[in-house]
Amino acid sequence: MSQRVVIVGGGLAGIAAALRCADSGLEVTLVEVRPRLGGAAYSFERDGLTVDNGQHVFLRCCTEYLALLDRLGSGSLTTMQPRLAVPAIAPGGRIAWLRRSRLPAPLHLAGALARYGHLSPLERARAAVAAVALARLEPDDPRLDPLTFGDWLAARGQSPRAVACLWDLIARPTLNLPASEASLGLAARVFQTGLLTDSAAGDIGWATAPLSEVHDVPARRALASSGVDLRLRWRATQVSRDGDRWTVEADADRVVADAVILAVPHDRLATLLPAGALTRPERLLRLGRSPIVNLHVLFDRRVTELRFAAGVGSAVQWVFDRTRTAGVRRGQYLAVSLSAAEREMDCSASELRSRYLPALAELFPAAREANVERFLVSREHAATFRAAPGVAVERPGARTRLPGLVLAGSFTDTGWPATMEGAVRSGHAAAEEALGAVVRPRLAVAA
Repeated sequence: MSQRVVIVGGGLAGIAAALRCADSGLEVTLVEVRPRLGGAAYSFERDGLTVDNGQHVFLRCCTEYLALLDRLGSGSLTTMQPRLAVPAIAPGGRIAWLRRSRLPAPLHLAGALARYGHLSPLERARAAVAAVALARLEPDDPRLDPLTFGDWLAARGQSPRAVACLWDLIARPTLNLPASEASLGLAARVFQTGLLTDSAAGDIGWATAPLSEVHDVPARRALASSGVDLRLRWRATQVSRDGDRWTVEADADRVVADAVILAVPHDRLATLLPAGALTRPERLLRLGRSPIVNLHVLFDRRVTELRFAAGVGSAVQWVFDRTRTAGVRRGQYLAVSLSAAEREMDCSASELRSRYLPALAELFPAAREANVERFLVSREHAATFRAAPGVAVERPGARTRLPGLVLAGSFTDTGWPATMEGAVRSGHAAAEEALGAVVRPRLAVAA
């Protein structure tokens, strides 16, 4: 008799889990409450403009995410730098580049740091010493997790300006927290994996088409060709066990299976978990949440030739040119990404406009003469879990205490922060757990 697994949640974790389970011969049903797939990495249309909900870049080290794109057939809708090159731009338009060389890591960044004009020579030298020390840490060492990255940097001579102009350029968008609030263990993982171990690992990639064309549309095709039963606009309300089988219920429907993978955000997971699934389910709520706000600005003319840039000494954190991606034929569409945006979440669109349009004009002087044709705001109040000190012990693994019930999502214990790569890795780990729960018992009975 065939074995079935139900996957609740159609984000990247759920898609990855569904394909892995289907490839292994299981019958798969994937249910998703929204009318689309892709989870937090999606696009939508507003006022005639195709907008991504956020700027979801990836690195060359995101190997499982890149493999998923190849499986979906959408890898051609992304691009990647041949070598890491980040323009860090300060008010007045002064740019300092962070470029890697062809030297092996960590020497590949030595020249970029030595020439980084936003820091003094002494700050650059101290940053190099701190980078060497950071490369020697063990990210999984439980002694690191209770500490903040900011305190660790300060203890190694990093000035507030060095933290703001260098370390936070990487920490804030990847951890969705500033260094002063972020877990040292997760920060060590980010910097070691992306910058300090493999010279090519930190090369930046991004979508050249709207995110829904990269994730939603091709995922539907891939799931259909793999025989996955996909049910959109299907809200799971209860998960229960009856003997050796599981039932996932909606308002007027149900699916029975041999295993269930819950690939939903951690704050929703608490409402679906059956009693006894986790030893301490309250830990899910202690994961917290950290928001991201994106500003979408359409100018009537081009104001920069940079494809993206990091802001230094500016309210602007990162800005991306999305003109071609969104199909804009006249003017220029810039998207400003604001991570750890607690304050911005409470601001009105007019307040954000009055603050960030002058900030953009400070970075890109040509914007002073341009007219703003549209200014839109998109908000993700629970974009990621909060990567604060102590978070490692709160993240659950894929396996629960109930046989056949498995968890997936970037909040699970992948060792990665809440990224697209972390989500895909969690989906693959969950699929392996589900396969172990349904295939191995069947083989034992057959023997």
